[in-house]
Amino acid sequence: MIFLRLLSESLMMALHALVANKLRTSLSLLGITIGIFAIIVVFTAVDSLEMNVRESVETLGDDIIFIQKWPWGGGSTEYKWWDYIKRPKPTIKELAQLQKRTRSATACAYTVGGRRTVKYKNNSIENASINAVSFDYDKIVSFELAQGRYFSESEATSGRNNVIIGAAIASNLFGGLNPLGKNIKFLGRSFVVMGVISKEGESVVGESHDNNLIIPVNSVRKLLDLHSRQLDPIIMVKAKPGVSNAQLKDELRGIMRSIRKLKPLAPDDFAMNETSIISGSLDVIFAVMSICGWIIGGFSILVGGFGIANIMFVSVTERTSIIGIQKSLGAKNYFILLQFLFESIILCLIGGVVGLLIVYALSLGATAAFDMKFVLTYANIAIGLGVSIAIGIIAGLVPAFSASRLDPVEAIRAN
Repeated sequence: MIFLRLLSESLMMALHALVANKLRTSLSLLGITIGIFAIIVVFTAVDSLEMNVRESVETLGDDIIFIQKWPWGGGSTEYKWWDYIKRPKPTIKELAQLQKRTRSATACAYTVGGRRTVKYKNNSIENASINAVSFDYDKIVSFELAQGRYFSESEATSGRNNVIIGAAIASNLFGGLNPLGKNIKFLGRSFVVMGVISKEGESVVGESHDNNLIIPVNSVRKLLDLHSRQLDPIIMVKAKPGVSNAQLKDELRGIMRSIRKLKPLAPDDFAMNETSIISGSLDVIFAVMSICGWIIGGFSILVGGFGIANIMFVSVTERTSIIGIQKSLGAKNYFILLQFLFESIILCLIGGVVGLLIVYALSLGATAAFDMKFVLTYANIAIGLGVSIAIGIIAGLVPAFSASRLDPVEAIRAN
């Protein structure tokens, strides 16, 4: 009980000292506030970006294999583009073979994208994203239709000029009109709108369906050279429930090598990509960004810590006679030490809290201004408060120790 009472008195004296010197306290807070702000604002931006990017990556599907000409990054190995450029591109005939022979996939689809100008009467959209897809595309890529329907198998096979458009395309071309049944023009042809995709919002990775047009690939096979260098076709394969990506890849690799008649010792002339490749790269990128956050904020914290230590030495000097009186009345060394240590910790905590409040306000403003969620997480709040307390202890320990070791007689005579 005595210890708790002394602890409480030390805390109250520390608060009284801070209130009695408002200007000095405010200036001391500035360095810590800037330091905590610099660290936490970077962490908040990195965490928010990571959260949004990973959510966007997850929409691609973690149980989907993308068969392409180009691999997604070289990982720990060299990216041999000079070999990859010689590879053939996936074809619709290969898709048909995969659909017949695979036992581990629930659906396979072919997709190829490009950009064209889309027109409806006097309205037009330049560089609109157009995806030409095979029938099972909707079984692999998840989206909801706000109006209309998806292609039937006969419509997709016959290559009718039907199109499904994103919410942003519908809004920009038709305004408040109902788009269903209306003709829009691109690739030199008219396409009938048969569906409108529900609004999804912007995606950090790539584009959402809001700005896409989806058409049957057979409707453009005579209009586009699917083997053109400008196009990068993909065969997407979705695993059956209970089938791992590793099992699916092993089966697909064997089928693709058989289709392309590769010799046993010949390397694969195709890439099998999956979202885990992106996730692995993201881990490295965000780890580096976090380290940069510590470096950027560390210098500010260091300067703020020196400022706090300097102020605490000044405070000890100003209150030397008071320390002498306290010790002559029986105050123990630890009472004096705690008094100044609490003062340093409280000073840093207040600075840290102010820095966190500024970050919180900025995160709310950034969320409102940009189409992306910025969140000050509990983990970052804990980091900010923890760093503040640590700096308070480190910066205040030496001044507090020197105050606790003062000789009471000499201290009383100091002034």
